[in-house]
Amino acid sequence: MERHSFVKRFRFIAIATVIAVYVLILVGGVVRSTGSGMGCPDWPKCFGAWVPPTQISQLPANYKEVYTAKRVEKNKKLAATLERLGFRQVAGDIFSHPNQYIETDFNPIKTWIEYVNRLVGALIGVLVFLTVLFALPYWRIDRKVFWLSFWSFLLTGVQGWLGSLVVSTNLLPIMVTIHMGLALLIVAMLIYAVSRSQREYVQDSPGTVTAGLMPWLWLATLLTFLQIVLGTQVREQVDIVSFTNNYINREHWIEELGSIFRFHRTFSAFLLFVNVYVAYKLYLQPSKKLHQYATTGLALLGLEIVAGVTLAAFSLPPLVQPVHLTVATLIFGIQFLTIITYRQQVKSDAKKTYPTVVA
Repeated sequence: MERHSFVKRFRFIAIATVIAVYVLILVGGVVRSTGSGMGCPDWPKCFGAWVPPTQISQLPANYKEVYTAKRVEKNKKLAATLERLGFRQVAGDIFSHPNQYIETDFNPIKTWIEYVNRLVGALIGVLVFLTVLFALPYWRIDRKVFWLSFWSFLLTGVQGWLGSLVVSTNLLPIMVTIHMGLALLIVAMLIYAVSRSQREYVQDSPGTVTAGLMPWLWLATLLTFLQIVLGTQVREQVDIVSFTNNYINREHWIEELGSIFRFHRTFSAFLLFVNVYVAYKLYLQPSKKLHQYATTGLALLGLEIVAGVTLAAFSLPPLVQPVHLTVATLIFGIQFLTIITYRQQVKSDAKKTYPTVVA
């Protein structure tokens, strides 16, 4: 196989996988905003079938008790395992969660929203597997590309398993947070694999980039990651507040959110300052790519601010919630891509040549 051919194929499938992961994040946001997280009370099947029911008449009369019992039994095994591993607090949280023994009423719309979420997840599994196959030629020329693809595949399997725990624990906050964090890790690994697969790095600037910007780039990226994690906790508070208010009086929900929401809102101002400063420093560099990434990052940041203000000012409109989450993860992605590109540029400047392989 010619080199150009397998490189092109790998980039195509890997980029398609990254896009699919972002689509899954968006769909997952829709699942949470519509309250469809427990639309399917079991996993991987949905109400015991590969094709979900459309009418309640297709379910046994005691379906709530049946699936609650199955979930509790699965959680007992999980809690026992966690205790053996030393995670006693997490094991206790599983059964102290207020929604542990609550089974939601069957709703065909919510069931199919959750089922579509799972179908997209299955598609990503196929795409990541193809990414590994198309990465095989890199075993001889750059094994890191292969290993990044391979570990992305393994972590996607772990992600599916975590998805089953999210369902069995009835959206336990720590499970949702880990689920989100792992999705971002998979995105970062795939982005790095795609970038590294571009074996001939062509310097796109006439000058030399300024050294020493890397700590700021990492700071902005890690702060964004932290903000996304905090956002999952805020989302959990919204679920609790909405449940305690019987899903009415939406205009008062913001007032009832706790300290995590206030910190999340205040922290966004600091995050804005850091990102604007980093963008300013990137615009001072001679690299056109870095300029493009800085512009894209600022545009996404502006959209994210608009979404956040809209959520706070208009009683958390469900349509805006998944947008808010997805844009945040896109910001994380462009920040990580900026780190990789900047690192490549610095190494290229240091060697004063155009390296064949980016280390």
